[in-house]
Amino acid sequence: MSKKRAASDDEVLAYSESKKSKIGISKSVLIEGSQQNLQNEAYTVGWICAITTEYVAAQAFLDEKHDGPEHVHVHDENDYTLGRVGKHNVVIAVLPNGEYGISSAAGVASDMLHTFPNIRIGLMVGIGGGAPTPKHDIRLGDIVVSAPCNGKGGVIQYDFGKNIQDQSFQLTRFLNQPPKVLRAAMSGLKAKYELDGHQIDEAINRILEEKPRLKKYKRPSPESDRLYQSTVKHPPDNEKNCTVVCGDHQSDLRPRDERAEGEDNPAIHYGLIASANQLMENALLRDKLAEDKGVLCFETEAAGLVNQFPCLVIRGICDYSDTHKNERWQGYAAMAAAAYAKDILCRIAPNKVEAEKKISDLLLSVKNDMSKLRCDVQDARSAVQGISFEQKRGNIESWLSPSDPSTNYNKALQQRQEGTGCWFLSTPAYFQWKTQRNSSLWLYGIPGCGKTILSSTIIEDLDKKPPGSTFLYFYFDFSDIHKQTLENMVRSLIGQLYSKCENTRKQLDSLFSSCERGRRQPKCESLCQVLSQMLDPLEDVYVVLDALDECCTRMGSHTEGLLSWIRDLLGSRQRNVHLLVTSRPEQDIQSKLNDLVHEENRIHLQSNLISDDIYAYIHTRVREGDGLRRWRERPEVQDEIEAALVQKANGMFRWVTCQIDALENCLEYRSLKRALVSLPKTLDETYSRILQAIPSEHKQYATIILQLITFSERPLTIEEAVDAIAVDTKGKPYFDPKYRMPNPQEISRYCSSLVAVVSITEHSNRGNHVELQLAHFSVKEYLMSTRLDSDIAHDFQESTAGAAIAKTCLAYLLHFNQKIPRNEIVKCFPFAQYSARFWMRNAVRAKDSDNTVLDFIEQFFCDQKCSYEICYSLYRPDLQFNGPYEGQGNPAPALYYAAFGGLLQTVNCLLNRGTNLHFEATSRL
Repeated sequence: MSKKRAASDDEVLAYSESKKSKIGISKSVLIEGSQQNLQNEAYTVGWICAITTEYVAAQAFLDEKHDGPEHVHVHDENDYTLGRVGKHNVVIAVLPNGEYGISSAAGVASDMLHTFPNIRIGLMVGIGGGAPTPKHDIRLGDIVVSAPCNGKGGVIQYDFGKNIQDQSFQLTRFLNQPPKVLRAAMSGLKAKYELDGHQIDEAINRILEEKPRLKKYKRPSPESDRLYQSTVKHPPDNEKNCTVVCGDHQSDLRPRDERAEGEDNPAIHYGLIASANQLMENALLRDKLAEDKGVLCFETEAAGLVNQFPCLVIRGICDYSDTHKNERWQGYAAMAAAAYAKDILCRIAPNKVEAEKKISDLLLSVKNDMSKLRCDVQDARSAVQGISFEQKRGNIESWLSPSDPSTNYNKALQQRQEGTGCWFLSTPAYFQWKTQRNSSLWLYGIPGCGKTILSSTIIEDLDKKPPGSTFLYFYFDFSDIHKQTLENMVRSLIGQLYSKCENTRKQLDSLFSSCERGRRQPKCESLCQVLSQMLDPLEDVYVVLDALDECCTRMGSHTEGLLSWIRDLLGSRQRNVHLLVTSRPEQDIQSKLNDLVHEENRIHLQSNLISDDIYAYIHTRVREGDGLRRWRERPEVQDEIEAALVQKANGMFRWVTCQIDALENCLEYRSLKRALVSLPKTLDETYSRILQAIPSEHKQYATIILQLITFSERPLTIEEAVDAIAVDTKGKPYFDPKYRMPNPQEISRYCSSLVAVVSITEHSNRGNHVELQLAHFSVKEYLMSTRLDSDIAHDFQESTAGAAIAKTCLAYLLHFNQKIPRNEIVKCFPFAQYSARFWMRNAVRAKDSDNTVLDFIEQFFCDQKCSYEICYSLYRPDLQFNGPYEGQGNPAPALYYAAFGGLLQTVNCLLNRGTNLHFEATSRL
């Protein structure tokens, strides 16, 4: 048995090919050179040991030892050995030193499943105490395998501490039987042993020859195997050898004949294993359980596993569950159990293991069944109490808080030229995607090529879906933090399913019930599992996901990574899902989707494919748009504009939009001609020209608008933006309502083509409103890049922008230097809640780049405390609410607020001013 780095390259490639369709482990992930480990999801067998002796024996029987895992779940405290047995990748774990018992074993199994989520079958392998009877000649070194018997699953749990009608033990609960694939292999191996015998002793000896250090794992002499009469006890607190203390008088021993030459030695016994938290050391009780229940073996871990970690329990017999403990047999017994475990794994084909459900999924299913039962009870109670479905749905939607993708869809429709994207609806690829089972499409292209607009055309078409099908969609959005993660996407898809499909509601109702009827939030993993369960009963599901590249949680496990979630969705053959995604060809997305989506279904949106759409857009803007109306009497000029734009568009809608915006400012033919001759070639050059062309009198306002929208975690309403640019941080008063713009809709003219005014219609805590957003993701990328011209680059460094935003927010809040009712502030000063929530994190971003930020903070905390108190009433930072804080009570001390936000300079400043460290904090709770 040679020790290798992980697995040979050929084996890894073969493994990758065989599993690609099942668990999605690609070649690029599995092998990146000779030192790359197998990924955690490559391991499908979990092997648990209780003590170090068992752990050593398990490792000794590995055909190949792998490097340890590179990534372990944050709460996983197990020690792991990874390797291969036969054709199976195996994870071996051991209980913490000094711990044993049912709960410890359950904890090890739970941690293992968090780190290795693809485990399908389990083994509990180690030593135990035998229960010999005339019917079962169990001897030291023999092997007992848990097998269903007498209506029991193979393992029974009993309790020493419960006495009923003078019984000294009580069976406490029903325990599950081993998985079917292991029981089938057990039957096959049993037949093989009966025909040809086994080679367990020979296998142990071969290992001991290779590893001479393992002397204590050799088979002891037969003379040390003594079975004392049940009435003979080893004196308590006497650790001397039984031969010395108890002797070997024949009257004290049970007579047993030597095993015949043709009998298996060690022998294999199949039946019940009894498990409890205490060691069995009572020979009389041992005999009673063996006689009444048919128990063959006693141990202290299995009962904690089999219901949470469906497994086969294999025990090598090291003593007779009495007071005569025999440690010299532990090593050999552990080796014998490990040898049998290897034989049974080599009996199972890898595809049989892959066909088993993940143990983690089985556990969640059981948990959800219980939640469903609780939910049914609650539903019955609700019916009695007269709670309507609408009330129930309202409660669930409030708890789930799903993002509304229709806002993005409506925005795209507003920007879309009539007929755009219709060419794609008639392509064979789209037709096959709609009609073939479990199909996928990936549409990708450069920034600004119209992917999101095309998505809106597809969504509009799919919304006319045939009866019996279900349609779901989601837009990832760089401008809204609530539309940038896997979790929020899943929440949105679940919300759509809940409202559309009555037969999927039970699953979400169960999760709602298990989360204390909405009093706590579920983990992302639970949400993903519920979405999967909601999809299962549906006949035909169409899912469209736009702009994967704008998701900030693309990579990672299925509990957090979008790309892993897509792999799992496409990997299921139990349902019929048609998935269409759009994105830029980012390296991580391309690497994953190249493995998941067939080549013919990966469609590059090149200029030749969308040239007709771009021409139609140009033609309409030039001939019918208000901005170029002046040239309608000169069709030859319109032709010249169209020709120049079509020639240089190179498949970029976004580029064309910006150029037409610029050409609308050309008031006569000479300037128009110069503009057409000198059209920029790239989006970067386009954005640079736009920024350079901003008039000096507008630059201050344009800069703060772009800083706010670029670095904000959510879009600004147009009213918020209007008040923000009315702030003057260099003079007093800092803010005066009379300096507000008379026509807020004109605010986009300060930085035309870079921002857009968007009407948002949705039912949310902010209701219908108008937002000011960056016009395109590429604008944000450019402003946050290192490609800006030197004269403006400084304004868009994170620290500089953070300082500017913090000062603007604080200056606005300092306007409230007297007692103003909170409801009046919310109604009349729209920038107040934004400022109260976001000034602090922007002050932290400033990183001492601007000393005037500290001056504003000092005024806020010390000189105008009324402003601070009002800010605290609008938003409590310690509660991290998405909305305003509606509670009552006095604000926390300024020192607490500053320390909570990580404002070190402010903390020092407050301490230097003599702030009392010993304050009562209860008023803020």
